[in-house]
This record gives sequence, C-alpha cells and structure tokens, in this order.
Amino acid sequence: MNQLDILIPFALPPAEMARDLLRQCQAPALAMLLARGKTAAPTQSHDPFSRALPHEHWLARRFGLPQPAQDSSPAAATALMRSLGHAPSAGHWFVLHPAHIHVARDHLVLTDVGQLQLDEAQSKKLFASAAPLFTEIGHEVVYGDAATWFIRADAWAGLRTSTPSAASGRNIDIWMPEGPGELAWRKLQNEVQMQWFSESLNEEREMRGLKTVNSMWIWGGADTSAAVASAYAAGYGLNGWTQALSSAPASLPGAADIAAGNGHRLLLLDQLVEVALAQEWGLWLQRMESLDREWLAPLLASLRDGAFDAVNLILTGADKLVQTSTTRGALRKFWHPPSLGKLLS
Repeated sequence: MNQLDILIPFALPPAEMARDLLRQCQAPALAMLLARGKTAAPTQSHDPFSRALPHEHWLARRFGLPQPAQDSSPAAATALMRSLGHAPSAGHWFVLHPAHIHVARDHLVLTDVGQLQLDEAQSKKLFASAAPLFTEIGHEVVYGDAATWFIRADAWAGLRTSTPSAASGRNIDIWMPEGPGELAWRKLQNEVQMQWFSESLNEEREMRGLKTVNSMWIWGGADTSAAVASAYAAGYGLNGWTQALSSAPASLPGAADIAAGNGHRLLLLDQLVEVALAQEWGLWLQRMESLDREWLAPLLASLRDGAFDAVNLILTGADKLVQTSTTRGALRKFWHPPSLGKLLS
C-alpha cells in the first residue's frame, strides 16, 4: 500500500486559545483532509509533565527505540552518534547539549537549545575547556557537532532524563535527571558551569547580543546494544535525532517528489515547534497557513490524482495526539464540509 504519514508537531494549539486561533486560520487543505478523513485512533492524552513531548514519544515508538521502564526521554544517543560518524564504544551513552539557563522570578528556565546560535569554533573551545572535567572522573566524552556532544556513563543507566524540547521554557527543577547518577551529574554540571563562567567567549557573545553558554543538558540515554527498526521505506524532513533513526533520505524535497515515491513514507513538518515553544501564536498562524499552502495543498492534490492510497495525519500538541487517515475515495464525501474542528480535540 502506497501511503504517507505526515507528522506535524504542535498543530494542536492550547485548548484555551484553540477556538480563537482556528477561527482566524486559513488552512483549506488541512480542513479538507481532516473533514474527509477517518479518525485512526482515539485522541491520546499525554501527561503534561512527561519527559518527552507527544511527537517525540510517537517517533520513538515508530522507529522501535527501547521503551524505558519509567517515563524518560527517547533512547536516541547511540543512533545519533552513529549518524554523526562515531562508532560508540560498548556502554551506556547520553546526549549532551551546550545550553543557556536563565533566572526567572524564583526559578531557573532552560532556553530552547535550538536557538543558541553556537558555531563550530565556539563549541569546540567550550568542549576543550570542559572535557578534562569529564575524563578526570572516568567518563568518555565525544564531540559530535556544534550543538551535540556525548558522554558515556555506564553507572547512570536508568537515569530518567527529559528532552530539551519538553523542558524548554519551563522550571528546570521539574525536568532535571532523576535516578542512578543523579547527584554525580549535578556535581559535574555545576563544575562545568563554573568552568565556563569566566570564559571570554561568553563575554564576546553577550557583546554581540547572544545568549551565554552557561550550562549543559543531558538526555537520550541508550546502550550500544540497542537496535533501531525503522517502519518506513523513506523519511523526509527528519533532523537531529529523528534523522539518526532513519536510513532513508533526510532532506526535505518538494511535495511532488514525495508523491512520486512508493511504499510507506514519513514526512515530518516541524516548523511550528519553535514558535509554539516560544508561545508566539501570531507566528504560529502564519506558519500553519504556510504549511498548508506549500505542503498540504499539493499533497492533497496528489492524493486526488491517485499518487497515494492514503494520507495519514499525526497532529500533536503539548499534551495530546490526534491521528486521521484520508483515502482518495473519502475525498468524494462532499457531505462533510471542510473543517478544522478536529484540532479542538
């Protein structure tokens, strides 16, 4: 069966704003797919304090990542290492991100790590500064790219961590690691923070109006023995750890290129994540309408033309997930007028 899964994180706006936002939203292709589509599964509610966002949990399950015994971030570290050209030594690895944590009124808040704007030269300087603190206590540390490093900590297997997206913009006390190695991690994190406090690099960043790099975020603990079994013949729009899980094309081609393919494919449209985490709902409207014009409208046309047997939408919010499936035949159900009502689920 030739079908396409389209995952759109944060397509479900917050319940308290949803009606006002959707009243203004001009997304006719999405409205058609939702109205003529069949609900593929009951709406899934997620714990708002879960250590990963709904779309991250969904991706982890679909790509066959090991599911932790307790709520934790997806076990993505070793797959991400391999995608960056490293063969991890046997053991338990975690992802590390250089990060900025700022002081709110009475708590500390993690800034979206994707917005740090840390270049390769700066990252390597910070890595060189911090690495001895890891190695002197027996931890192997590996540089991946400017935003992504790795630490091996076998004794910390079972440490419950949170994805940076789940923790972004929130009181970090709720999202800090818990379990084996918790105290050792906090001590190491504090030592790195002190090491970086006096870095001239941070002074230069402040002068340029950039956020200082004053901490690290850990997540994604995975053993090198963990295997990943992709459910897809091709994946598009994947980046970061999601790209690492797929051996399929990682680029974002045009809608026509996707329609020309065969098999079961996944398209990740994550343009809403950044603005939703920042609670920029005016920009959310603009990007939603842009996604509809540039992606959903041509893919809807391809479904009409028979390029797909089915288009499956997986739409998530901060604590919900909705799935619908639309076939070519279902588009003839003219008695179902286009509607964004399912986004209110």
